Amino acid sequence: MSNGTPSVWRERLSSPLTWHYAGLGLLIAIVAVLAVVVGLDWSATDTRSTDALAGKQLELKALTMQTVPLRGLDKRVADTRDQIASFNDRRIPTNYSTVATRIGELEVKSGVRMSRLQYAQGQADSGLTEVNIDAGISGEYPQIMRFVNGLERDPNFFIIRTMTLTGQQGGMVNLRLRFSTWLRSGGLPDGSVNPQAQPAGGVSSAAPEGE
Repeated sequence: MSNGTPSVWRERLSSPLTWHYAGLGLLIAIVAVLAVVVGLDWSATDTRSTDALAGKQLELKALTMQTVPLRGLDKRVADTRDQIASFNDRRIPTNYSTVATRIGELEVKSGVRMSRLQYAQGQADSGLTEVNIDAGISGEYPQIMRFVNGLERDPNFFIIRTMTLTGQQGGMVNLRLRFSTWLRSGGLPDGSVNPQAQPAGGVSSAAPEGE
C-alpha cells in the first residue's frame, strides 16, 4: 500500500488538472496582491486629489476676496468725477470779480476794514488756476474772527495759509492774512484774468479790476 501512494502522487502531479488548479491559485494570489497595491495607490491618489482640490478652493477664495475692492470700480470712478465736477461748479469761481465780491461781502458782514488786498496768480493745473491772496485787515478781535470764520465757510473755496498779527492798539488788531482760492481756467474767456496778477511767488500791487 505504501508502494502505491507515491504512484498516486506522481499521477496527480502529472495530471493537467492539478497544474491547472495550481496555476489558478497562483493567478488568484497575484490578482489579490495587485488589487491591494491598486487600492493603496488609489487611496493615496484620492487623498492627494482632495488636498489639491482644497488648495485650489482656498486660492480661488483668496483671489475672490482680493477682487472685492475692484467691483464696481468703474461706477465709483464715474461718481467721483461727477462729485468733482459738482464741487467745481458750486465752489470754484470762474473769474476775479466773483472772488473780490465775496471778500467785500465778508468784509462788510464782519465789520473789519481791508487795508490791502493783493493777488498772485499761479499756473493752471488740471483745469484750475490757483490764486494766492495777501490781505491786511484790521478790526476788533471778534470782527476779525467773524471774517476768518466766514472765509473758511464761504461757498467759494478758500484755504487760509497763514495769519500774522502785525500790531495791536487798544481793542483794534491788525492782521496779515494769506489765503488761496482757485479759478476754473476752462471757464475763463481771454482777458478775463487779472492783468496785474503775477505768477505764484510774486505779489500784485493792486486788487483785480472789475470785468
